[in-house]
Amino acid sequence: MLEEKNDNLQEADGKLEIETTDSIQENAIDETLGTDTTAENPVSETETIAENTAGTEEDDHQDALDAITNSNAEESEDETLKERHDIPMQDYDTFSLDALVDELRKLIQTDKVMSVKDHIEEIKKSFLLQYNHLIEEKREEFNASKQDPNEEFEYHSPLKSKFDEYYNVFREKRNVHFKHLQSNLKTNLENRLAIVEELKELINPQENIKDTLKHFNDLRERWKNAGAIPKDKYNHVWNNYHFHVENFYDYLHLDREARDLDFKYNLEQKQKIITRVEELANETDISKAFRELQDLHRIWKEDIGPVSKEHRDVIWNKFSELTKKIHDKREILFESQRANEQQNLEIKKEIIGKIEVLGTEKVNSHSQWLVQIQKVEALRNEFFAAGKVPSEVNEETWSAFKTAVRNFNSFKNSFYKDIKKDQNDNLNKKMALVAKAKELQESTDFSSTTPIMKQIQEEWKQIGHVPKKYSDKIWKEFKDACNHYFDKLKEHKSEENQDEVTAFDNKKAYLDILRAYQLTGDHKTDLDAIKQHIEIWKSYGKVPFSRRHIEGKFNKILDALFEKLSLSKKESEMMRFSNRLDTLSESNDTRKLDNEKIFIMRKIEEVQNEIFQLENNIQFFTNTKNAKKENSIVLEVRKNIAIHKESLDVWKDKLKQLRNLNQE
Repeated sequence: MLEEKNDNLQEADGKLEIETTDSIQENAIDETLGTDTTAENPVSETETIAENTAGTEEDDHQDALDAITNSNAEESEDETLKERHDIPMQDYDTFSLDALVDELRKLIQTDKVMSVKDHIEEIKKSFLLQYNHLIEEKREEFNASKQDPNEEFEYHSPLKSKFDEYYNVFREKRNVHFKHLQSNLKTNLENRLAIVEELKELINPQENIKDTLKHFNDLRERWKNAGAIPKDKYNHVWNNYHFHVENFYDYLHLDREARDLDFKYNLEQKQKIITRVEELANETDISKAFRELQDLHRIWKEDIGPVSKEHRDVIWNKFSELTKKIHDKREILFESQRANEQQNLEIKKEIIGKIEVLGTEKVNSHSQWLVQIQKVEALRNEFFAAGKVPSEVNEETWSAFKTAVRNFNSFKNSFYKDIKKDQNDNLNKKMALVAKAKELQESTDFSSTTPIMKQIQEEWKQIGHVPKKYSDKIWKEFKDACNHYFDKLKEHKSEENQDEVTAFDNKKAYLDILRAYQLTGDHKTDLDAIKQHIEIWKSYGKVPFSRRHIEGKFNKILDALFEKLSLSKKESEMMRFSNRLDTLSESNDTRKLDNEKIFIMRKIEEVQNEIFQLENNIQFFTNTKNAKKENSIVLEVRKNIAIHKESLDVWKDKLKQLRNLNQE
């Protein structure tokens, strides 16, 4: 009598696994072949299904079954394809170029090259889409700015080189994988076809049943271990194998009870699969449910034997109905994704429209164009971040986007072509300044050259932009020439510093002599002596800037001598001013002399206004009918007018002396 092995369909981590076995044990049979009516009309499960697919209901199920069958056929050819489901497909269109290269680097590190194939191809498509757009922009910028019509456009991106490097690694690994796979597929197909041929020969009444069953079990084991075959042969070869396995069951006239036990065992396994599929029908993760459904279909077909004819159609129809239910939910998911793609399409259309508007807004300055360019760049990033659109309009949408950006760039370039002439004029001006700076960089006439060098530096700042390709070069030449001159000036000043320290020591010692000086009482003799002291003081030269306070001490001593000498206020003021001018002249600081001139001119204007106001006031008093004589107020005003006029004469003499100094 046949014994049924206690194999069960077990659950692990929510999935079903089948422990396959041979339900007919070779040591349990010791009977001869008999007669059975089923032997005359062998019908396979697949044939039964084929006969019943003519109905409308079966037609509705066929799409779902085809989806499962095609997926399993593809994965049977290369089992590494199963692993790609464990890597979630991302919306690579939203990735930046840097992020795409980094993601590619991570994916090529896996040994299962086909598990990442789809991901890498999506990354490649997204990368080239963005990179080609970048190249077009760079080419348009080049064409707009190039000076030489024979100059060819070139653009090298380290990012593109890195991408090509990583993609070539993937391609080499893929080629090795395919070469190895193709060799195995052919051998495995030949082995499986040979197994099918041996199954045909098992129906032999003359052979000992025990040997036949042992041979049958060996063939099943060999079939399980035969390996992958080409996907276009998968269903045909499996159907042949399954047909002859059913034939073996139908033609073997064994103990009916033993065969029924085997059919019952297979039925229980398939019912457990159906129970699991019913659970998958309620799974929220549709993609996960569909992947497990694929595995269950594979187990149903490859690992579990046939059931009795009375249950074959019923249980298969139940299985196919549940398959359709999950397939329909998957289609709903796809519809939702298509709705998202349609929404993305509307977003991208809106972005394209905004770029088209920016391509018609006229602006008249470089700063305004920078704002426009930033707006387009932001819209460009939004476009790539918006996600996928329906595949049937993808090329059309991309073309519209490129056209909008290209039109904007053309509009922008027309502006910069108009200002190119100005940039060339600026270039000529700056080149003239470069030539002038180079001409003066070796000059040792520091007093006259330094103001000129400072002036041309100011002129450089006032000149606008030059063509980008010349900007760095002429700036370096100009900067080097200026730096060379001012380095020489610095060295010269460092040499002068010692002379200034000596001058300070001399002046410090001379202060003691001046403090001890006593007037003789003879006005002319004393005045000439004071002038001589001033000349000696000036002959010592400049002192260090940090010790300029010594000049103040000298002026205080002079003020005291002038006061004792009883000089007029004007004479005293003019002598002090003359000494101040000499100090300013020695510093070679034209800016200070200019400031002194501006100060004197303002003082002259203030004194003149004050005199004018006082004269108006005195007229008010003198023009009254009752004014018989000038009162004290009028006398005070006249006195102020005289003082201001005297002050005005002093300021005018100072201005005259300053102008004479400038002429010298």
